Amino acid sequence: MKYRESILNFIKQSKRVLRVSKKPSREEYLNVSKVTGIGIIIIGVIGFIISIIAQLLGG
Repeated sequence: MKYRESILNFIKQSKRVLRVSKKPSREEYLNVSKVTGIGIIIIGVIGFIISIIAQLLGG
């Protein structure tokens, strides 16, 4: 019974989340895309710099 109750509780919570959530506007979507892209570029640059430093120090 406990297993069944936990599944029903999960379904109930999932329905609530879907009811509260909304589709992002075009502007909001573009802002999230820009921030994500900038983050990916920054992480790539940091990785590249670390790689260059490792090659210079490692010989």
